[in-house]
Amino acid sequence: MRRPRQLVLPLPVREALGREDYYVSRSNGLAVALLDDWAGWPNGKMILVGPRGAGKTHLAHVWAKETGAVIVPARDLPGADIPTLARAPVCVEDADRIATDRLAEEALFHLHNLALAERRALLLTASSPPRQWGLALPDLRSRMEATQTATLPDPDDDLLGAVIAKTLNDRGCLPAPEVILYLVRHMPRRFAAALALVDALDAQAMGRPKGITRALARDVLTRMTPALDAPRTPRSPDETRN
Repeated sequence: MRRPRQLVLPLPVREALGREDYYVSRSNGLAVALLDDWAGWPNGKMILVGPRGAGKTHLAHVWAKETGAVIVPARDLPGADIPTLARAPVCVEDADRIATDRLAEEALFHLHNLALAERRALLLTASSPPRQWGLALPDLRSRMEATQTATLPDPDDDLLGAVIAKTLNDRGCLPAPEVILYLVRHMPRRFAAALALVDALDAQAMGRPKGITRALARDVLTRMTPALDAPRTPRSPDETRN
Protein backbone atom coordinates (compact mmCIF):
# COMPACT_ATOMS: atom_id res chain seq x y z
CA MET A 1 0.00 0.00 0.00
CA ARG A 2 1.41 3.37 -1.00
CA ARG A 3 1.82 5.95 1.74
CA PRO A 4 -0.18 9.11 0.95
CA ARG A 5 1.89 12.17 0.19
CA GLN A 6 2.11 14.74 2.96
CA LEU A 7 0.75 18.11 1.90
CA VAL A 8 3.08 21.10 2.23
CA LEU A 9 1.15 23.99 3.73
CA PRO A 10 2.56 27.53 4.20
CA LEU A 11 1.77 27.69 7.92
CA PRO A 12 2.49 30.97 9.75
CA VAL A 13 5.53 31.22 11.98
CA ARG A 14 4.82 31.95 15.65
CA GLU A 15 7.84 33.54 17.25
CA ALA A 16 7.81 33.00 21.03
CA LEU A 17 9.03 36.18 22.72
CA GLY A 18 8.27 35.61 26.41
CA ARG A 19 10.87 35.49 29.17
CA GLU A 20 10.25 31.79 29.61
CA ASP A 21 11.14 31.27 25.94
CA TYR A 22 14.62 32.82 26.27
CA TYR A 23 17.39 30.41 27.20
CA VAL A 24 20.06 31.82 29.51
CA SER A 25 23.52 30.21 29.44
CA ARG A 26 27.02 31.17 30.51
CA SER A 27 27.63 33.03 27.26
CA ASN A 28 24.65 35.40 27.50
CA GLY A 29 24.08 35.44 31.25
CA LEU A 30 25.94 38.69 31.92
CA ALA A 31 24.02 40.60 29.25
CA VAL A 32 20.70 39.29 30.60
CA ALA A 33 21.68 40.28 34.13
CA LEU A 34 22.55 43.81 32.98
CA LEU A 35 19.21 44.06 31.21
CA ASP A 36 17.36 42.91 34.33
CA ASP A 37 19.14 45.60 36.37
CA TRP A 38 17.65 48.36 34.22
CA ALA A 39 16.84 50.53 37.23
CA GLY A 40 20.58 50.75 37.90
CA TRP A 41 21.75 51.68 34.39
CA PRO A 42 24.10 54.70 34.40
CA ASN A 43 21.98 57.68 33.30
CA GLY A 44 19.11 55.27 32.72
CA LYS A 45 20.31 53.99 29.34
CA MET A 46 21.96 50.94 27.82
CA ILE A 47 22.84 49.52 24.39
CA LEU A 48 22.29 45.80 23.78
CA VAL A 49 24.85 44.63 21.20
CA GLY A 50 24.92 41.30 19.44
CA PRO A 51 24.99 39.59 16.02
CA ARG A 52 21.89 38.71 14.06
CA GLY A 53 20.06 35.85 15.74
CA ALA A 54 21.49 36.54 19.20
CA GLY A 55 18.07 37.37 20.61
CA LYS A 56 18.17 41.17 20.82
CA THR A 57 14.56 41.54 19.67
CA HIS A 58 13.47 38.78 22.05
CA LEU A 59 15.13 40.45 25.02
CA ALA A 60 13.78 43.84 23.97
CA HIS A 61 10.23 42.46 24.08
CA VAL A 62 10.87 40.86 27.48
CA TRP A 63 12.21 44.16 28.80
CA ALA A 64 9.35 46.15 27.27
CA LYS A 65 6.76 43.88 28.86
CA GLU A 66 8.36 44.21 32.28
CA THR A 67 8.84 47.99 32.10
CA GLY A 68 5.86 49.08 30.01
CA ALA A 69 8.22 50.36 27.33
CA VAL A 70 7.40 51.18 23.73
CA ILE A 71 9.54 49.54 21.02
CA VAL A 72 10.28 51.60 17.91
CA PRO A 73 12.63 50.88 14.97
CA ALA A 74 15.31 53.55 14.71
CA ARG A 75 14.44 54.22 11.07
CA ASP A 76 10.88 55.19 12.13
CA LEU A 77 12.02 57.87 14.56
CA PRO A 78 11.78 60.82 12.10
CA GLY A 79 7.99 60.40 11.94
CA ALA A 80 7.50 59.59 15.62
CA ASP A 81 6.15 61.83 18.39
CA ILE A 82 9.43 62.13 20.29
CA PRO A 83 8.08 64.03 23.35
CA THR A 84 5.39 61.38 23.84
CA LEU A 85 7.88 58.54 23.45
CA ALA A 86 10.14 60.11 26.07
CA ARG A 87 7.41 60.07 28.72
CA ALA A 88 7.75 56.30 29.19
CA PRO A 89 10.56 53.73 28.93
CA VAL A 90 11.46 53.23 25.29
CA CYS A 91 13.47 50.75 23.24
CA VAL A 92 14.99 51.81 19.92
CA GLU A 93 15.83 48.82 17.73
CA ASP A 94 18.61 48.72 15.11
CA ALA A 95 20.12 52.01 16.23
CA ASP A 96 23.24 51.21 14.22
CA ARG A 97 21.30 51.35 10.94
CA ILE A 98 20.55 55.07 10.90
CA ALA A 99 24.06 56.28 10.03
CA THR A 100 23.95 58.96 7.30
CA ASP A 101 20.19 59.39 7.86
CA ARG A 102 20.31 62.93 9.20
CA LEU A 103 16.67 63.09 10.25
CA ALA A 104 16.85 59.76 12.10
CA GLU A 105 20.05 60.79 13.86
CA GLU A 106 18.54 64.08 14.96
CA ALA A 107 15.37 62.32 16.17
CA LEU A 108 17.42 59.83 18.20
CA PHE A 109 19.47 62.68 19.66
CA HIS A 110 16.33 64.48 20.83
CA LEU A 111 14.78 61.27 22.17
CA HIS A 112 17.96 60.53 24.09
CA ASN A 113 18.03 63.96 25.71
CA LEU A 114 14.31 64.04 26.53
CA ALA A 115 14.35 60.52 27.98
CA LEU A 116 17.20 61.47 30.29
CA ALA A 117 15.45 64.69 31.27
CA GLU A 118 12.25 62.76 32.04
CA ARG A 119 14.26 60.10 33.90
CA ARG A 120 12.88 57.37 31.65
CA ALA A 121 14.87 54.25 30.78
CA LEU A 122 16.25 54.08 27.23
CA LEU A 123 17.31 50.78 25.66
CA LEU A 124 18.89 50.58 22.22
CA THR A 125 19.75 47.46 20.22
CA ALA A 126 22.52 47.21 17.64
CA SER A 127 24.69 44.65 15.88
CA SER A 128 27.91 46.54 16.68
CA PRO A 129 29.20 48.96 19.33
CA PRO A 130 28.51 52.69 18.80
CA ARG A 131 32.04 53.56 17.65
CA GLN A 132 31.38 51.44 14.54
CA TRP A 133 28.03 52.99 13.61
CA GLY A 134 29.45 55.81 11.52
CA LEU A 135 27.16 58.46 12.99
CA ALA A 136 27.48 61.86 11.35
CA LEU A 137 26.06 63.92 14.23
CA PRO A 138 28.95 64.55 16.67
CA ASP A 139 26.74 65.16 19.73
CA LEU A 140 24.82 61.93 19.15
CA ARG A 141 28.01 59.98 18.52
CA SER A 142 29.57 61.16 21.79
CA ARG A 143 26.43 60.29 23.77
CA MET A 144 26.14 56.84 22.24
CA GLU A 145 29.80 56.05 22.81
CA ALA A 146 29.40 57.07 26.46
CA THR A 147 26.45 54.69 26.94
CA GLN A 148 26.91 51.41 28.79
CA THR A 149 26.76 48.35 26.54
CA ALA A 150 25.72 44.77 27.20
CA THR A 151 27.10 42.31 24.65
CA LEU A 152 25.57 39.05 23.45
CA PRO A 153 28.59 37.05 22.19
CA ASP A 154 28.57 34.06 19.90
CA PRO A 155 26.85 31.15 21.68
CA ASP A 156 28.24 28.31 23.74
CA ASP A 157 27.02 24.78 22.98
CA ASP A 158 24.05 24.95 25.36
CA LEU A 159 22.77 28.21 23.93
CA LEU A 160 23.40 27.15 20.32
CA GLY A 161 21.28 24.04 20.82
CA ALA A 162 18.55 26.06 22.52
CA VAL A 163 18.48 28.59 19.66
CA ILE A 164 18.14 25.86 17.04
CA ALA A 165 15.44 24.04 19.00
CA LYS A 166 13.44 27.22 19.70
CA THR A 167 13.63 28.54 16.14
CA LEU A 168 12.52 25.20 14.72
CA ASN A 169 9.74 25.03 17.31
CA ASP A 170 8.59 28.53 16.31
CA ARG A 171 8.12 27.09 12.81
CA GLY A 172 6.22 24.06 14.02
CA CYS A 173 9.15 21.63 13.66
CA LEU A 174 9.96 19.22 16.49
CA PRO A 175 13.18 17.33 15.65
CA ALA A 176 14.44 14.49 17.81
CA PRO A 177 16.95 15.51 20.54
CA GLU A 178 19.78 13.65 18.80
CA VAL A 179 19.33 15.91 15.76
CA ILE A 180 20.07 19.01 17.85
CA LEU A 181 23.05 17.35 19.53
CA TYR A 182 24.48 16.30 16.16
CA LEU A 183 24.21 19.81 14.72
CA VAL A 184 25.79 21.45 17.77
CA ARG A 185 28.76 19.09 17.65
CA HIS A 186 29.50 19.66 13.97
CA MET A 187 28.41 23.18 12.99
CA PRO A 188 30.15 26.56 13.41
CA ARG A 189 29.28 28.19 16.73
CA ARG A 190 27.60 31.28 15.34
CA PHE A 191 24.02 32.52 15.48
CA ALA A 192 24.02 33.23 11.76
CA ALA A 193 24.98 29.62 11.03
CA ALA A 194 22.16 28.38 13.26
CA LEU A 195 19.58 30.51 11.45
CA ALA A 196 20.85 29.43 8.03
CA LEU A 197 20.64 25.77 9.02
CA VAL A 198 17.13 26.19 10.40
CA ASP A 199 16.01 27.75 7.11
CA ALA A 200 17.49 24.87 5.14
CA LEU A 201 16.17 22.15 7.46
CA ASP A 202 12.70 23.65 7.49
CA ALA A 203 12.63 23.77 3.69
CA GLN A 204 13.99 20.24 3.25
CA ALA A 205 11.62 18.73 5.83
CA MET A 206 8.49 19.92 4.03
CA GLY A 207 6.62 16.99 2.55
CA ARG A 208 8.71 14.40 4.42
CA PRO A 209 6.60 12.17 6.71
CA LYS A 210 9.54 11.68 9.10
CA GLY A 211 10.32 15.38 9.30
CA ILE A 212 13.83 16.38 10.39
CA THR A 213 15.88 13.25 11.01
CA ARG A 214 19.56 12.94 11.85
CA ALA A 215 20.22 11.70 8.33
CA LEU A 216 18.55 14.79 6.87
CA ALA A 217 20.45 17.05 9.28
CA ARG A 218 23.75 15.41 8.29
CA ASP A 219 23.00 15.82 4.59
CA VAL A 220 22.00 19.48 4.93
CA LEU A 221 24.98 20.32 7.13
CA THR A 222 27.41 18.59 4.78
CA ARG A 223 26.13 20.58 1.80
CA MET A 224 26.12 23.86 3.70
CA THR A 225 29.45 23.58 5.53
CA PRO A 226 31.55 25.47 2.92
CA ALA A 227 29.18 28.44 3.06
CA LEU A 228 28.83 28.33 6.85
CA ASP A 229 32.62 28.32 7.28
CA ALA A 230 33.13 31.23 4.88
CA PRO A 231 34.17 34.60 6.36
CA ARG A 232 31.29 36.76 7.49
CA THR A 233 30.28 39.56 5.14
CA PRO A 234 28.87 42.94 6.17
CA ARG A 235 25.12 43.10 6.66
CA SER A 236 23.04 44.68 3.95
CA PRO A 237 20.54 47.38 4.97
CA ASP A 238 17.65 45.09 4.09
CA GLU A 239 18.84 42.03 6.03
CA THR A 240 16.38 40.73 8.59
CA ARG A 241 17.24 42.02 12.03
CA ASN A 242 18.13 40.27 15.27
